[in-house]
Amino acid sequence: MLFQVGGQGARPTFFEMAAAQQLPGSLRAALSYSIGVLALRRPFLHKVLDYDDEFFALFMMVLETHSLRTTDASFSESLYGLRRRSVKISPSKYAPQNESGDQMRNSRLEKRQKILSVVFLVILPYFKSKLQSIYNKEREAMLQASLWGREDPRYDNTVYLTGDTSNLPNEAQDSGLSRLTLVKRKIQTAIGACYPLLHATNEGLSFAYQLLYLLDATGFYTPGLHVLGVYVSRATGQELMDTSSRISKIRSRERERLRGPPWLKALQRVLLSCTYTALDYAQTGLITAVFFFKMMEWWYQSAEERMSAPTVYPPPPPPPPPKVAEDGIPLPLDKTICPLCSQKRANPSVVSVSGFVFCYACIFKYISQYKRCPVTMMPATVDQIRRLFHDV
Repeated sequence: MLFQVGGQGARPTFFEMAAAQQLPGSLRAALSYSIGVLALRRPFLHKVLDYDDEFFALFMMVLETHSLRTTDASFSESLYGLRRRSVKISPSKYAPQNESGDQMRNSRLEKRQKILSVVFLVILPYFKSKLQSIYNKEREAMLQASLWGREDPRYDNTVYLTGDTSNLPNEAQDSGLSRLTLVKRKIQTAIGACYPLLHATNEGLSFAYQLLYLLDATGFYTPGLHVLGVYVSRATGQELMDTSSRISKIRSRERERLRGPPWLKALQRVLLSCTYTALDYAQTGLITAVFFFKMMEWWYQSAEERMSAPTVYPPPPPPPPPKVAEDGIPLPLDKTICPLCSQKRANPSVVSVSGFVFCYACIFKYISQYKRCPVTMMPATVDQIRRLFHDV
């Protein structure tokens, strides 16, 4: 997966950063889809879907913490061979340029920066998703109220904003709204009013930073990286080797810290080994799982489309032409001659029950009098006469 190691320059391209930023969203969509498919046969998994924000945040916190601890990069950045560097926003002007550049290149993340990176990568997106859901509910409630024209004072926002329930009906005051409900409603109303501005500001800042990064005017792809004093660069081969040795040292120290009787140490070693194995193969396993479930989604969708597609049958053969009745008028040899007046047809019209063509005046007069086709003797009415705009 580290296909960008050794690429041209240490600065990642715009598309690398965009792909690394969008990977968590794609991973969440794939996990939600896979759990939804499994929930069709295991209904207890619906509880996981009810709290998908919390479960995904906890899952990503474990991944991001482990990735930042071992590789100095987020989970998605490590997949693309990227590393986070600690950079001084205001370097000393007296420091030599080469020395300052080497220090910026080789500087590792501080503990504080790793903790704040987890906050920006996991906690803030979690709160953003919760605020988005609250805003959507508020907007849906306002839209429903405007559509149905609800004028019930029990639903007036001023009641919740001011906390004054004196104007509510008696049944609303009796059953009514507790202090906690009023406070909760105030918070939801405030979020519904402020969230669009906050969201627009965040999206505007993100777009500005991405545009500046694309134009090579800044080294920070997002405002969060600028606040943290962290920039992202490609990893080198030496750094990958150092990362492997650092992970081995960390795990060796954790094994040496085990305390207790021998059986407890053995159990702890087994648990640590399982944890290390899961973390080592988490990246490959997750990418493989995403690919597998997307392939299954395409497979089942194609199968459903084939099963639901209507079966195409060959068109039925045309019915046999109606036969001339024994008592009917014989047909002339020339098909452009009217059988009734034996003249060339004027205003040709067809009788729909038989398909034979006559002059309009001739066939209208005949059917009005005899209520049948003059050739086949089949019952017909004047409503079954159809005007032809091209003589056949």
